[in-house]
Amino acid sequence: MPSLISRVIPRRFKSSQVEIPVVRLNGAIMTGNSPLRQNLSLEGIANQLEKAFTAKHSPAVALSINSPGGSPVQSRLIYKRIRDLAEENNKKVHVFVEDVAASGGYMIAVAGDEIIADPSSIVGSIGVVSASFGFTELIKKIGVERRVHTAGKNKATMDPFQPEKASDVDHIKALQLEIHQTFIDMVKARRGAKLQDNDDLFTGQFWTAITGLQLGLVDGLGDMRSHLRAVYGEKTKLNLIQPSRGLLGRKNTGGISHGHLLGAAGESLMNVLEEKSLWSRYGL
Repeated sequence: MPSLISRVIPRRFKSSQVEIPVVRLNGAIMTGNSPLRQNLSLEGIANQLEKAFTAKHSPAVALSINSPGGSPVQSRLIYKRIRDLAEENNKKVHVFVEDVAASGGYMIAVAGDEIIADPSSIVGSIGVVSASFGFTELIKKIGVERRVHTAGKNKATMDPFQPEKASDVDHIKALQLEIHQTFIDMVKARRGAKLQDNDDLFTGQFWTAITGLQLGLVDGLGDMRSHLRAVYGEKTKLNLIQPSRGLLGRKNTGGISHGHLLGAAGESLMNVLEEKSLWSRYGL
């Protein structure tokens, strides 16, 4: 009954309660969700961001970030969507870091007008990394012959079943430098004069939020509820924007068949290992 009354009372007669939409951005940043795991990508989070930023009468949006990074493209796409929606709807963006906002996770975090983190949160890792495996000795041992036919001499670059070539490594490093510079430019554009002059700032190093505050990577230490109540008043209400769900109440994954489950199993295993390696870099 109280909720019904609340709906019919004109807003000017209600209490000064402020409602802040909250979106959780959790997980490794990569495309290709599967039945075995949910990753963080623009496709997966776009609807929640849209709902949060178009919520009426809310002066701001709060983003809770817990991500070790991943795809630089998806990271920048999410960052760009947040900034576009914030400017289109004239909303302030408060970012709150949980366990980690590193690498691509930190790239997303700089979309915030302010970044608040727990003292033990991990932040930074402003760099680019790529990793793979080499199986040349393994296929010799088990007697497997590798046959590769290409049109274009560079189509088999970094083939894990062939010896590593210096020219391939040089090319990958050149790509990394370009991506790294894009990342650096984004951080400088958003954090500006807050950043301290430190030789390690853009080396891929990471720190706790305590040091991150000194370096200018975050704006304060704290938690979402306490901080937003301090900013908007004790009556501030947090409204978590949930992912859309299907008819059976499950998160909408676009439909899953037995064939899909079986076909995704091998790929998912590799992605799970990749995701685990991202988290493990930060002791998580």
